Amino acid sequence: MNEEKKESGCCQDSSCTTKETVQPKHQIKVDLRPKVQVRERADACQDDCCTAAPAKAVESITPAAHMNASSKIRTYAIEGMDCGACAATIEKQFRGDPAVQSVSVNFSTGKMQMEHDHPVEEIIKRVSKAGFQATLLTKKQQKAPAAPTAKPYPLILSGVLLALGLISSFTGFSPAWSTFAYVLSILTGGYKPAKSAYYALKSRALDMNVLMTAAVVGAALIGEWLEGATVVWLFALGNMLQTASIERTRQSIRNLLDLAPPEAWVKEQDKLVKVPVEEMRLGQIIVIKPGDRIPLDGRVVVGESSVNQAPITGESIPVDKEIGDAVYAGTINEQGTLEVEVTALAEDTTISKIIHLVEEAQEKKAPTQAFVDRFAQIYTPIVFAAALLTMVLPPVIGLGSWGEWFYKGLELLVVACPCALVISTPVAIVSAIGNAAKHGVLIKGGAFLETAGRISAIAFDKTGTLTEGKPSVSHLEAWKVSEYELLSIAYTLEEYSTHPIAKAITAYAQSKGVVKQKGTGFNNKVGRGVEAVMNGTTYWAGNMKLFQHLHMPDSIQSKVQKLEQEGNTLVLIGTADRLLGLIAVSDRLRQVTVDALQGIRQTGVQEQVMLTGDNEGTAKHVAANSGVSRYFAELMPEQKVSAIEKLQHEGHRVAMVGDGINDAPALAAADLGIAMGGAGTDTAMETADIVLMADNLEKLPHTIKLSRKALGIIKQNIWFSLIIKAAALVLIFPDILTLWIAVLSDTGAALLVILNSMRLLRVKG
Repeated sequence: MNEEKKESGCCQDSSCTTKETVQPKHQIKVDLRPKVQVRERADACQDDCCTAAPAKAVESITPAAHMNASSKIRTYAIEGMDCGACAATIEKQFRGDPAVQSVSVNFSTGKMQMEHDHPVEEIIKRVSKAGFQATLLTKKQQKAPAAPTAKPYPLILSGVLLALGLISSFTGFSPAWSTFAYVLSILTGGYKPAKSAYYALKSRALDMNVLMTAAVVGAALIGEWLEGATVVWLFALGNMLQTASIERTRQSIRNLLDLAPPEAWVKEQDKLVKVPVEEMRLGQIIVIKPGDRIPLDGRVVVGESSVNQAPITGESIPVDKEIGDAVYAGTINEQGTLEVEVTALAEDTTISKIIHLVEEAQEKKAPTQAFVDRFAQIYTPIVFAAALLTMVLPPVIGLGSWGEWFYKGLELLVVACPCALVISTPVAIVSAIGNAAKHGVLIKGGAFLETAGRISAIAFDKTGTLTEGKPSVSHLEAWKVSEYELLSIAYTLEEYSTHPIAKAITAYAQSKGVVKQKGTGFNNKVGRGVEAVMNGTTYWAGNMKLFQHLHMPDSIQSKVQKLEQEGNTLVLIGTADRLLGLIAVSDRLRQVTVDALQGIRQTGVQEQVMLTGDNEGTAKHVAANSGVSRYFAELMPEQKVSAIEKLQHEGHRVAMVGDGINDAPALAAADLGIAMGGAGTDTAMETADIVLMADNLEKLPHTIKLSRKALGIIKQNIWFSLIIKAAALVLIFPDILTLWIAVLSDTGAALLVILNSMRLLRVKG
């Protein structure tokens, strides 16, 4: 390792592993408040028809100041949306209505949140008129129901009539019979899109239904009945396939709610009774049998077992639970029967918080998605206007017939639909966030998903992140007595101390079955150690200062120096006139740390930096054993911020990994904040942009890999959509493109974009 130290306090070579002590030259003002998003709830409704929406959604609808005790915000599941334009159409349907105070429709989650004074039945009826189906979600029904399988009868009948018309045109039947079959095919398959188009126009929205309906009507006006019927059938087929694919993506999030059972076994006198989880109270005792899922968060009061926490934390190995340990709803009891005291109601369990955060994440637009939406809002009316000009201008100036240019204008109308482009980003983001949640990683929005895919450096807090966060005995040497006797003396001396090092020594002695001695005259020597009398002899345990009056052999001094350089804290044991031995205590590396860092390097993130307040020797030892490329030692919290800023000034996009509490300033300063150990830790969930539910780095390589895969797929989708549109536009004027091929290119492109995005659901950890 390069030991050279420069005035700047850091090595200029990013590959070195030199101690870097950051000393800011000016006072840095750091906002120590964690990045907690304040959420306010509307006052709960008194009936089950009202679902108080989280304020994250409310804030996007109306300022919290406008909320009052009588306001009712209801959440509806909306079925049938297959494009972001559908959500905009529904919103415009209700805007301007004085009885509707606010409305927000989210395509990704398939939900609508509305504050209104209308009867629920009227809202459902108006959504139905727009071509979609609304279902009110009550307090007890937290998840949106799966969309029913679309009825294929209109599509099948339309296809049969189209085929009959096509056959009759080749078999000598009157052309009127073919036209009649085509008309029936159009009416059968196009009724629903036409109805949706009517309400979209009424709301002044140019959605895909408007564009397709206009193209079909135009084809009928110029006598292209076969083209019109083909357009209707292909459009209906594409819509059905898109809806089925989108619903599968949304189902990946709904499945999270199925993890926790709806009922719990409650002990009442001498029998067990099944009770719905909504009726449970805090402090009640529930019984979890072997093989059962745990219905509510709680604390073990009777029994021992191993619990599979993979549904929450993604951990592959079951965790042993005993009296006093916390358990989480949705996890699986594998062996013994447990009696658990309920510590959280159904709506406050860890799994409920995860689902809430995931749904919030889906509602936040990523930068790419926001750009695409703005582009589509400009692109669609421009191409629509161009289609009208194409129909009128060339024939007026004598460049061709009205029928020829009218047909080209219809093709432009179809090409104007940006569905594949608009859908290219949100489906990929929903799929990636769903995959991450399944693996015990919470990504709080598309923006953070994109940032995770672009990071080039990761900074790690040492204590509790790279290491276990608690000291343990790493080395023991006895010189004048046996190891057992040395441990017995140390156990007796340290038993009454609350210092973490003392606790580590007593825990080690207990694990070895050591019996403590009878001690008297306990005395704490501040800053040096402790003393007590055993069997008439005064024994000491402490640091080098306590034994500085003794002459230590060179062999012992070199041993002490070597252990300290390796990052150990030493406790010497002896009497006033001789040393009996020493015990080395250190904060051990986590078992998964080295493998996790190696996995991160394989994703392409080579700059891995450790930030610690520990001394240079400890930092150097941990850095060498963990494999980080650089480290900054002896840092105060504000100096960790300075270290993050230094990495950013070097041109890196930096992620900070910490515990979400002590590292709040550095988490806030980094481009991406990643919190450790989110299971049951509210602060960790609220502070960071990404939360690793398991208390280790095991899932971080998967998160980076997934984020980069998502970025790649989003780019593929956008370029594919643009190329298809450009090709269609170019092929219109040489008379190569037909109306039905234009429809096929649009719906086909949208379907391919969805299927490409759904590959993210299958990315494995």
